[in-house]
Amino acid sequence: MRAASLRLRLGLAGLVFLLAALGLAAFGLSQLFATHVERRAEIELTQHFDQLIAGLTRSGGALAPERPLSDPRAAQVYGGLYWQIDRAREQSRSRSLWDATLPAVEAGDRPRFLRMDGPHDSRLLARVQDVVLPNALGGGEMRVTVALDTAGIDDARADFIGDMIPYLALLAAVLIGAGSLQIHLGLRPLAQLRERVGGLRSGQARRMGGGWPLEVQPLTTEVDALLDQHEEEVEKARNRAADLAHGLKTPLQAILGEAGRLEAAGQSEVARSLEDLVGRLRRQVDAELARARFDGTAQEGSNLHRAAQGVLSVLGRVPDAEGLMLRNDIPRHLMTALAADELVELIGVLAENAVRHARSEVRLAAIADGAIALTIEDDGPGLPPDQRYRLLGRGARLDEDGSGLGLAIARGIVSRRRGTMRLEDAASGGLRVTLTLPFADEV
Repeated sequence: MRAASLRLRLGLAGLVFLLAALGLAAFGLSQLFATHVERRAEIELTQHFDQLIAGLTRSGGALAPERPLSDPRAAQVYGGLYWQIDRAREQSRSRSLWDATLPAVEAGDRPRFLRMDGPHDSRLLARVQDVVLPNALGGGEMRVTVALDTAGIDDARADFIGDMIPYLALLAAVLIGAGSLQIHLGLRPLAQLRERVGGLRSGQARRMGGGWPLEVQPLTTEVDALLDQHEEEVEKARNRAADLAHGLKTPLQAILGEAGRLEAAGQSEVARSLEDLVGRLRRQVDAELARARFDGTAQEGSNLHRAAQGVLSVLGRVPDAEGLMLRNDIPRHLMTALAADELVELIGVLAENAVRHARSEVRLAAIADGAIALTIEDDGPGLPPDQRYRLLGRGARLDEDGSGLGLAIARGIVSRRRGTMRLEDAASGGLRVTLTLPFADEV
């Protein structure tokens, strides 16, 4: 199962927490607003309470305010503002209560604010307090209740939430954008890591280097340490390969001496077999040493035309090239990411094969289109299509000359550079080998 994207996981986690935070913020703000509105309502109730107490008088034997409350709702039937006075068997009510009464609740000499049921299934916020009457009003204790309908409070809260939603949506959009930018900036070092590792792989960089964020620097330091260790191991392997090559020279030379003695003794067939065997062993050793020299990196790139010209100059002196035209049609400015020795080895094994089979001409050419396409072709007998794939295998050959390592070595070099290699028919009827190689500045 493919692992989820780190960017996607961070984005989803941030979105979940953002929605949760906005939900909590909306709930908290609505509660805070409702508390504020209720506190204002309590202040209003206290003002009505004080006005009611200050204006109490005896009217027809019943306690009632001398003047109606300033808020007209107290005089309207079920107007939303109510008061009620309870004293022993005596009760006075506001006109707004009409035929209803407020519930009897426990009170005290200090104000008490509470919710209660009101007329017609309404909900009320009430202030209840026990007050001692002056002797002029008959003395004793009375319970005074002043109440407001909470429908206005609930409506104000709903309106506040409705007004708040667009702003919360805008805030969510801003925070999502900021979160996306934060994720992008936070993950940018990973993209830089990928680019630098690609540079290491292609040879455009030698080490991860410094200048990384503190959280990434330990990783790049470990990678550089690993590369240092790898280079040390490669160098040791090269030294061991060189020691092995030098160690093989003496016994191979001794075998050639024995072949010479056999030739002098008249055993020419055995001598030629030994010489052929020694020649193959030398070529294989040289090929492995050449492979060991290539560490897969290029320092500054190599000029393709110059490397090809050097190879053709050498091949022009071998017996197989006598009477052949060796053409170098590669543009002089093309630079490839391959190291010079690596490039010479690559062109050499393919051009040598072309010289061996050509009748009159070997041509090297190249074009640049996204990558360098290098072609090496001859006008020899060509190669049947069913045998081309087999020839790319290590040691495969169609004749008995050579070790059969050339095409395999070339394919190995191209593969390490993430290029391609194709065998196809040339226009002259011979074989054309087409290679794609990276530019010198390609990561």
